[in-house]
Amino acid sequence: MENFDIQAYMTKGVERIVADAIKATFKDPTESLFMAQFAMASKSATKRRKKAQENGENIPPFLIASITSSCNLHCAGCYSRCNNATTDTEPVEQLTSGDWGKIFSEADDLGISFILLAGGEPLLRRDVIDTACKYPNILFPVFTNGTYMADTYMELFDKHRNLIPVMSIEGNKEATDSRRGDGVYDKLISNMDELKDRGLIYGASVTVTTENINEVTSDSFINSLKDRGCKLIIYVEYVPVTDESTHLAPGDEERDYLTGEIARLRKECPEMVFVSFPGDEKSSGGCIAAGRGFFHINSHGGAEPCPFSPYSDINVKKTSLREALNSPLFVKLREGGYLLEEHNGGCVLYNIHEEVSQLLVNT
Repeated sequence: MENFDIQAYMTKGVERIVADAIKATFKDPTESLFMAQFAMASKSATKRRKKAQENGENIPPFLIASITSSCNLHCAGCYSRCNNATTDTEPVEQLTSGDWGKIFSEADDLGISFILLAGGEPLLRRDVIDTACKYPNILFPVFTNGTYMADTYMELFDKHRNLIPVMSIEGNKEATDSRRGDGVYDKLISNMDELKDRGLIYGASVTVTTENINEVTSDSFINSLKDRGCKLIIYVEYVPVTDESTHLAPGDEERDYLTGEIARLRKECPEMVFVSFPGDEKSSGGCIAAGRGFFHINSHGGAEPCPFSPYSDINVKKTSLREALNSPLFVKLREGGYLLEEHNGGCVLYNIHEEVSQLLVNT
């Protein structure tokens, strides 16, 4: 494990995602041209990360940015609401669009190629979305519940191809509405049909549990999304928010199955991109949070190991992104072996959240 080269592993992953994206958009000249240009920017970013590594510094290619704490839905089992990170109203102390612009600019300079915009519901922050448009060297998957996909956003996505809407769906209509609310599934399908009619690339985010893993990897489910023009599917492993829901978290058997299914789908559906999060920790030398492969910035500017581990000892509003990556908490997690802990399903940092909390106290 000590000899594992996380930079090489992550670089290979980025190159595969970009290559898959180019294949997926090959028949669409506009998208294909943008992806080819992004591939060049991604190679340049890789060189900057490699140079940093030679100087003893690891820069991850991914950043998760929760640009708002507000959301209009109350999804069952939402980790963000259970962590009190999401509310119905917009707190006044959240980062401004100017703050996020500074973060995006620093990320671009460091060589971070992907910034996943999340929330809450990110489409509630049009000012931040508009700011992201100004950084074409960064790909911004926008993780949305799909309920605010009005014509104005459709036009924005059409004009700025570095914004990729990724809509959350739980499987079929019953499963989606059961977790997200009545009528949400029909709204998602309507969005997909319009995105396809407009020729826009988009993705779907699927929360994987022990109960739905077979359905959401089935040919019928995949084909239903493919037929509607979906080009990207991100499988997010369920992280339990209560002791009563731990049985829903994928274990080693389910993760092995998911890894095998994704490999199969990549071969059978080359026109689509398939990604799992957090992914196979065995092949990645452990958890890739806390700056090994990605990290999280919450809506108030706190740099956290990941969204499922909401602990922070540094705020990017008061410091640089580079300094945040080397915060005492992140360094302790990376160098103390915490990211290599054995765990039963879910997320290693969530499983040891008491230890992480204690680290924060002692930092």
